[in-house]
Amino acid sequence: MPLDDIKARVAAACAAADRPTDDVTLIAVSKVQPLDRVRAVLDQGHRVFGENKVQEAAGKWPALRQDYDGITLHLIGPLQTNKARQAMELAQAIHTVDRPKLANTIARLAQEMGHCPDLFIQVNTGEEPQKAGVLPADADAFIAQVRALDLPLVGLMCIPPVDEEPSLHFALLAKIAARNGLSGLSMGMSSDFERAIAQGATHIRVGSAIFGERDYG
Repeated sequence: MPLDDIKARVAAACAAADRPTDDVTLIAVSKVQPLDRVRAVLDQGHRVFGENKVQEAAGKWPALRQDYDGITLHLIGPLQTNKARQAMELAQAIHTVDRPKLANTIARLAQEMGHCPDLFIQVNTGEEPQKAGVLPADADAFIAQVRALDLPLVGLMCIPPVDEEPSLHFALLAKIAARNGLSGLSMGMSSDFERAIAQGATHIRVGSAIFGERDYG
């Protein structure tokens, strides 16, 4: 689906929720996408992108940034502590802070490097054992831990279970954020971003609906 069509759907969802369109940041998720598709979206003027893996981001974005100004990169996949420095050098936001060890590593590197990307805590709203993220019952305490490290925590992120109504998970994430005074909500993907906007999403992560289906072969 063309980028303009996705933007029109975002605008319609914002209007339906009585929210201004610029409340919502559209992150074009370019993981495993060929460079010609990424460049086509850049050529349309879009500048906010998301990658799952640090290694893929490192192989793609430094060169693209030489050709295009103003790119903002969000890392939205699981982050190993040994990749934290590279992640902080590449990205303007990290959406998957999910454990004390990673938060402590980011805090140490932030002191050393003199800067830190915006951070989102990943919450495992479905309490799925195979999925990363702090459990909802532990979220308040972990938010307090991250804040105590003087890190730029801007919000929360979730990935709902595939077989459950996502709106219930979006509402839960919004509730946790509200009681902790956090305004950022990274939630909603290609199949459900309108429902995420209805529940207050500030960042939506849309890949295949913009670029087409990924070829993992």
